[in-house]
Amino acid sequence: MLSRRNLLAAAAVAALATGPAAAQQPVEIQFWHAMAGALNDWVDELAKGYNDSQKKYKIVAVNKGNYTEVMTGAIAAYRAGRAPHIIQVFEVGTATMMAAKGAVKPVYEVMEQAGIGWDPKVYLPAVAGYYTTTDGRMLSMPLNSSSPIFYYNKDAFKKAGLPDVAPKTWSEVRDAAKKLQASGVPCGISTAWPSWVLIENFGAMHNLPMATKENGFGGLDTVFQFNSPAHVTHMERIAEMQKTKEFDYGGRRGDSQVKFTNAECGMYIASSAGLSSILKTAKFDVGFGMMPYWPDLTKGPNGGPQNSILGGATLWVLGGKTPDEYKGVAEFFAHISKPDVQAASHQRTGYLPITLAAYELTQKQGFYEKNPGFEIANKQMTLNPPTPNSKGIRFGNLVQIRDMIEEEMEGVFAGKKAAKAALDSAVQRGNALLRQFERDNK
Repeated sequence: MLSRRNLLAAAAVAALATGPAAAQQPVEIQFWHAMAGALNDWVDELAKGYNDSQKKYKIVAVNKGNYTEVMTGAIAAYRAGRAPHIIQVFEVGTATMMAAKGAVKPVYEVMEQAGIGWDPKVYLPAVAGYYTTTDGRMLSMPLNSSSPIFYYNKDAFKKAGLPDVAPKTWSEVRDAAKKLQASGVPCGISTAWPSWVLIENFGAMHNLPMATKENGFGGLDTVFQFNSPAHVTHMERIAEMQKTKEFDYGGRRGDSQVKFTNAECGMYIASSAGLSSILKTAKFDVGFGMMPYWPDLTKGPNGGPQNSILGGATLWVLGGKTPDEYKGVAEFFAHISKPDVQAASHQRTGYLPITLAAYELTQKQGFYEKNPGFEIANKQMTLNPPTPNSKGIRFGNLVQIRDMIEEEMEGVFAGKKAAKAALDSAVQRGNALLRQFERDNK
């Protein structure tokens, strides 16, 4: 049994152990994300880089599943009072996060209240604009942004007698498809994420509205317009190409990638974020270019393309935390926005550089001369100053709307539905989902 003297001594030792030492423990910042595999390693290194740069805060990065699982898990955690500080949300969840008033603390508030001299103008306008209010306030922090780009099989092009350059227009794509097929390639072109590429980015590249109210940026009472004559003509032409396999539908999301990497299709449109994966799996030299456009349908400058819009995700800050915790969040955001940190992320992952300085640093380092595909998305998104039709889209229930649009397009590609009837139906069904979101978030 311990004597009274020994008990007092033990208590004194315990007090010393838990007092000053506890005060030195860093403030933990919980960061939930959806990056898996090599991208999970990238996020871990971002967190480690920040943690090693200072001692006051500690970013704890945790993979919580895919994008949908992260968002729904965070909402449930918030309701239970156990929300993380930062969550990674894909671009289609932007309207949902904006509508979650009280649960979200806008990034501009986090950064301004931290007083760290933050300048929102350092971010690429085409990236920041997607997550910024109409009066210029940034709501979430860009992390991994991408845009669809054009890929082509350089070996197949050479065999078909085509020049080693990406076609610029859809008419040139169609001509190239015919020559590729004549040389033995089964299909001309396919695309990943059909709604993102053939509806959302088609509208942006041609400076055509997908919906009223600046594609949803101006209010929840937005109404779809992607059944315009130009949209219908575009879909009719793609459907015509489908009949001869000049275009070949390969499924939703990235299901069609294998059609390109196994050389079944000579051309492909997919996310710039898939660049590293395509380079690793394709058994041929890969060329790159911007997305094609129809000169007779575009409303872009001088009859050319306007600019593309992005995909990927940003970091949202949840409410209910202490000022000190928000200071740690702000300093982490400032860290990952540094030119050297962001340039390294861009060069490692294929995602866009989120700041102008990171882009310029990558240029100065000569990275694009050795890796030309990595610059295409950035050039395409900054091709012209974004317009209300090309700065992005912001619709509630967008996950369901995308599925519905692709369901209608599948009817067209299968020859079961006319392009106009399919787009009319998609607009009608999509507007019903918009109204439901509007009612739920008034």
